[in-house]
Amino acid sequence: MDHGMAPQADGKLRDPRYDILFQPVKIGPVTSKNRFYQVPHCNGGGYRDPSAAAEMRRVKSEGGWGVIFTEQVEIHHSSEITPFIELRIWDDDDLPGLAKMSDAIHSHGALAGIELAYSGANGPNLYTREVPLAPSHTPILTFTSDPVQARAMDKQDIRNLRHWHRLAYRRAKRAGFDIMCLYGAHGFGIIQHFLSPRTNQRTDEYGGSLENRSRLLKELISDARDEVGDTCAIAVRLSLDELAGEAGFSNAQLRDLVAMHADLPDLWDFAHGTWEACSGTSRFKPEGAQEDLIRGIKQLTPRPVVGVGRFTSADTMVRQIRQGLMDFIGAARPSIADPFLPRKIDEGRIEDIRECIGCNICVTGDMTMSLSRCTQNSSFMEEWRKGWHPEFIRPRQSESKVLVVGAGPAGLSAAHKAGLRGYEVALAEAGDELGGRVSRESRLPGLAAWARVRDYRKGQIARMANVNVYRGSALTSDDILAFGFEHVAIATGARWRRDGVARFNLLPVPVSSDIPVLTPDDIMAGNHPGGRVMIYDDDHYYMGSVLAELLIQRGCDVIFLTPSTRVAEWSFNTLEQGAIQARLIEAGVDVRITRGLSAIERDGIVAQCVYTGRTEKVTCDAVVMVTARLPEDSLYLDLCARQAEWAPHGIRSVKVIGDANAPAAIAWATYAGHRYAEELEAPPLGDALPFRREVANIRD
Repeated sequence: MDHGMAPQADGKLRDPRYDILFQPVKIGPVTSKNRFYQVPHCNGGGYRDPSAAAEMRRVKSEGGWGVIFTEQVEIHHSSEITPFIELRIWDDDDLPGLAKMSDAIHSHGALAGIELAYSGANGPNLYTREVPLAPSHTPILTFTSDPVQARAMDKQDIRNLRHWHRLAYRRAKRAGFDIMCLYGAHGFGIIQHFLSPRTNQRTDEYGGSLENRSRLLKELISDARDEVGDTCAIAVRLSLDELAGEAGFSNAQLRDLVAMHADLPDLWDFAHGTWEACSGTSRFKPEGAQEDLIRGIKQLTPRPVVGVGRFTSADTMVRQIRQGLMDFIGAARPSIADPFLPRKIDEGRIEDIRECIGCNICVTGDMTMSLSRCTQNSSFMEEWRKGWHPEFIRPRQSESKVLVVGAGPAGLSAAHKAGLRGYEVALAEAGDELGGRVSRESRLPGLAAWARVRDYRKGQIARMANVNVYRGSALTSDDILAFGFEHVAIATGARWRRDGVARFNLLPVPVSSDIPVLTPDDIMAGNHPGGRVMIYDDDHYYMGSVLAELLIQRGCDVIFLTPSTRVAEWSFNTLEQGAIQARLIEAGVDVRITRGLSAIERDGIVAQCVYTGRTEKVTCDAVVMVTARLPEDSLYLDLCARQAEWAPHGIRSVKVIGDANAPAAIAWATYAGHRYAEELEAPPLGDALPFRREVANIRD
């Protein structure tokens, strides 16, 4: 069915090139209103914050998604992945929260999907203390190398597993879900453990040949049809390639499986092998990176196919459909960055899409067992807690005018959101370029997509008559007092330290004046050292490794020194640590781990073993310090020192935000700007919490 060019509320028309994206698609007994399919994704809320997770999904329904899934939902207490916080459907006590989520998803016509997971060799059961079960005896394969093993399942265990799934099917149906997806991707689900020769060394009818290894999958789907197939669709999510060669579940074996069981599920959902490969950052994975792996699979089955690829371009989406690669555009991270992505395409508002930058800050919420956040969409997981919405914001409280000083990520966000509220806003930038650190960092190797943080906000502000941007405007406290804006936000950023202070050294180290000592700010400003360069990384995120790539490209010999046990340690949480370390090693970087910096001398540095305290001299021609940062807060402090002059000049509030307040990742800065605008002229909270939360019921 072709929807044609429907007029929208703002008078715009959908580009007819995108009509195919809005065709209904049948999935077994249910039908999606369009091809936009939010695949399962974690959010850090799970069973701890069910209302926050439900409202997040409701906003996506409002944004036009045809299918919206939960994150993985653990079906039985004998397989759980503590400390990670997902959803559970262990017994009927879990149903109210799940029903609240399915109702939220249905609120604007989306189909509600639930991803049913039995983690098997990935479930250490640290909470329930049950003995883990897997196809064969194997260590638990978790991120944290837990000292636990799973025992091989016997036939009764398999019968129990089928029974537990049937209970989950019934409960999921009672909770109101339309699609049930069996999770067998990313190495995390027992279905993949049975399919893969690496984790299935059985010699009975469940092991050996592909037909035998897929027997459990066939039985679970058959059981699902018996239980709920009359009203609910049955889907399966599988890895496109386990990335272990023929020893694992390869892409060739997957194709054989689909051909063998072409009609088995109502829908096939495909993701790359590991989570790291599937959800790689934009530094390592471009949009549509899985295209070669999925090409041709749709031709093996009459059932609809879902694929992912961090799709943000409507043209790319259309190409995926027209070339027969997939039937549904699967998206997790793009749906987080812009929950209204389908609606904006439908309404002809392509320029309003907040494109995912592929930084994977959203993933860090799950990895750190905290609520997820998004660099582009600061309202993510604050929809229920704080009442924030990605598209709408409460109107201004007065006719007051707002001055935002600094047009980095915090300043741009503050100006944009305050402008949306209807305030008259002046955005003053000392330089000629907007974006601050985002603009500088996006010119570094692999980080070009990060410019979307600047470009989206810059584009939105350019169309707002009540927001005026002033470049080349380095303001003083005298200037600000003279202007007389009622509210002032100081977003002047931060600078990298060059004295060695960070986590290993809380006090400055001795630094010789006879050797060049640079910071990331110097490198990004074009001051590039030569010869043998030492990068000292006590920041542990992306910056040190990106600068190493840059200097290698410029012909330097690079030594990478870090107190950590691995390069870019915190990037483990963004699923790129392994890729970063591999790239540096392959580029010829001399990586030296577990070494702190004790001193910088005229011809090199003194490194200290973090375990033994032993020191060694390392010669080099220059040192690049990637350590801590200092807020550029002198303007704010000047204004605070003159607080007695605020009221006579009409100033009611001065607030410092973003890196100028406390340096952090870019997502913290965009959040700070958004929060400033949301809370502007709000009544004081006193001792009340600034967010809602849910507290567990106490039982006898």
